[in-house]
Amino acid sequence: MCSISSVTVTVPATTANLGPGFDCIGAALTLYNQFKFTRLDSTQALGGEGGGASISVTGTDAERVQTDESNLAYRAFVKLYEHTGQSPPPARIEISLGYPLTRGLGSSATAIVGGLVGANQLAGAPLSQEEVMQLAISMEGHPDNVVPALLGGCRLAALADEDDASQPHINNVGRTSGWEICEIPWHSDIVPVLAIPDFELSTAQSRGALPAQYSRADAIFNTAHLGLLVRGLETGTDSWLRVAMQDRIHQPYRQSLIPGYSAVRKAALDAGAYGMAISGAGPTLLALADANTAPAVVPAMAEAWKRAGVTADVKVLSLETQGATCA
Repeated sequence: MCSISSVTVTVPATTANLGPGFDCIGAALTLYNQFKFTRLDSTQALGGEGGGASISVTGTDAERVQTDESNLAYRAFVKLYEHTGQSPPPARIEISLGYPLTRGLGSSATAIVGGLVGANQLAGAPLSQEEVMQLAISMEGHPDNVVPALLGGCRLAALADEDDASQPHINNVGRTSGWEICEIPWHSDIVPVLAIPDFELSTAQSRGALPAQYSRADAIFNTAHLGLLVRGLETGTDSWLRVAMQDRIHQPYRQSLIPGYSAVRKAALDAGAYGMAISGAGPTLLALADANTAPAVVPAMAEAWKRAGVTADVKVLSLETQGATCA
């Protein structure tokens, strides 16, 4: 097995909680963060603040990213070496950010996946992709962002046993107990339109808006709509998608945290979108449309948010099918 001294890992952004798919569905999108890892030898001095790494960050929100040993990509890098019984080498880590932080686009998942994949490559690939995935889930605490970030596509995660989903653990054969991962086919006619606003919403605040309990009627509603969403994504059937994107578990409680939410949703639907969802914990909003309608959805969402006093970067994207890649 050949040894390499440098690897660049490109990891896609993700959108989770798609419509009724709260905490179980995630999809990779064509926005990226990039992580370059270069192994240093003992004669090369380490700069920066990291004890074992020189870390630099460029791109969107670069000034907000830690460059010491608390950096999440570096922690993931170290985690993989420790998991395989090796000592992490001194390294130079160059991070390039392609989209804003704290917007519900899985930026922490990209750091975890980037660090694990980079370390695995420099270490000579001691872990399989499956093992890297399970280690990523154990670090993130849930799979709906890290799995599509690593594997690409749209993925459904379900517990196969009664283990607490918030406390997954790695067993002796390297698997995270309890999780089954299923790819959801995504019809080529379905186009994601992403609207990233100029304000943030923390995951803690977004989680805090949710009730502790739900009614049986709401649970049945979301179960039915999730099944319809899976079939709608597979077939591209517009009438199914328009119904399937409705939700009673998270969006009715979180929308008040997002100024202009109702106006942006109405504008997207009026422009022909199938539906709109809060991406992850928000405040980014994701509309699904067909290829002919998507160009009209972009200015409609942007203008609606502008009238609410919010500047948003709205763009047509695609489903990223490759996941994390190395060069």
